[in-house]
Amino acid sequence: MEPVNIRAILSNKGHVTADELAQMRRAIASDQVVQARVEIDALLRDVEGGGAAGSTVRAGIGAYLLGQHAIAERLLASAGDDGTALYVLALTLLSLNKYEEAEEKFTAAAKAGYDPVECTLKRAGAQRQQGKLDLAEATLKQAGPERASRADYSYQMGCIFSDRGDTYGAIEHFERAVDMDSHHAQALFRLAGENARYGNDNEAIRLYEQALSRPPYHLGALMNLGLLYEDKGNYSAAAFCFRRVLAYDPTHERAKMYMQDIEATSEMYYDDDMARNEARLAQLLSRPVTDFELSVRSRNCLASMNIVSLGDLTKITENDLLEGKNFGETSLVEIRDLMVAHGLSIGQNLQQTKAKDSYGAGGSGGAPVSGGTAAGGFPAFAPDLSPQEQAMLSRPVSDLNLSVRARKCMARLAIATLAELVQRSPDELLATKNFGVTSLNEIRQQLGEMQLKLRND
Repeated sequence: MEPVNIRAILSNKGHVTADELAQMRRAIASDQVVQARVEIDALLRDVEGGGAAGSTVRAGIGAYLLGQHAIAERLLASAGDDGTALYVLALTLLSLNKYEEAEEKFTAAAKAGYDPVECTLKRAGAQRQQGKLDLAEATLKQAGPERASRADYSYQMGCIFSDRGDTYGAIEHFERAVDMDSHHAQALFRLAGENARYGNDNEAIRLYEQALSRPPYHLGALMNLGLLYEDKGNYSAAAFCFRRVLAYDPTHERAKMYMQDIEATSEMYYDDDMARNEARLAQLLSRPVTDFELSVRSRNCLASMNIVSLGDLTKITENDLLEGKNFGETSLVEIRDLMVAHGLSIGQNLQQTKAKDSYGAGGSGGAPVSGGTAAGGFPAFAPDLSPQEQAMLSRPVSDLNLSVRARKCMARLAIATLAELVQRSPDELLATKNFGVTSLNEIRQQLGEMQLKLRND
């Protein structure tokens, strides 16, 4: 394939064509990326200096392709009736989370002559980002029969299924999108996330690597891939990912924190096999029971007893289950078989739970327990907590997006929820193997954002 004459495209006058945009994207995604960056940066300097008359829009498109979204938005404001420029402006607004404005610009781009099917699919995506799922689905159907041949249609439908809580439907559509376009970065990103969520780390790594196989590189994919590399003990690869993030955004707090975490590993010893097994167990215990095929009666009984995850079933006895309304021997056998299939048993962590109960209520940190546990061995929430506060404390610690070291500490202590975490004191956490002040401050910061504290903090 012939190389792209990026300079000629940038110096052209008049409206930008769809073919020119495709060629610019091809240059950015190939070994011409350095040359393309140099040419675009030069044009941006000329435009910002008041020169290069008539090239503002092309400079704006170049800025978008380089990830300089704020500059792109400003320069593309003069797009006028240039359909391609309006389309890129809409993409820029999407990147800046200005979904309502993006929706309007996609409509304008279609009216100005840019690919109407593509504009309709993207407009549906903007609507979905605003939470208008039914409207987004209706908009997708307006794209006509040609929509079925577009990878982005399957991707947008997958996002709608995901937002509605249909994980399997979402995965099916994301896979369909990748089958049609093996470099559909967004579909690959979502598929990788689902695999990581269910513990399929190797497949998640493969998908993130595929999503990052050519520019532009998405920060979220780099961050997540770096964390997976760190989980696998591949610290040099993890550091490479975090450095790429910091090269683009030197103020990225999480990337800086994870880099500090990696740099500290040279001074610490890890039992990698034990840590890996503990992390897998913690991930398994956090899986919701709704992920598994259970009878309606069993599901309803578990819900009425506030049993949310497999971990909850390890902290309750079979007699406690049988005391639940409408819960009989048939349901018990079903639950017992489910646990055995995953190498677990009902009540296996009951002693661990009782030990935790001895910690009692936590002072100023707003700990959730009020001196013991409720029936079945679960933490008893303080009576003055609202349902919203109780729901927040029931969230898994995985929602905190902690570094690998902090997550391993949570696994070693069998801390699965925020309620269990805020019952621990800083000294207890610091006494855990390989857990230092950096990880403690990380947890304090994450809890602080939720108006929570550790015990005695």
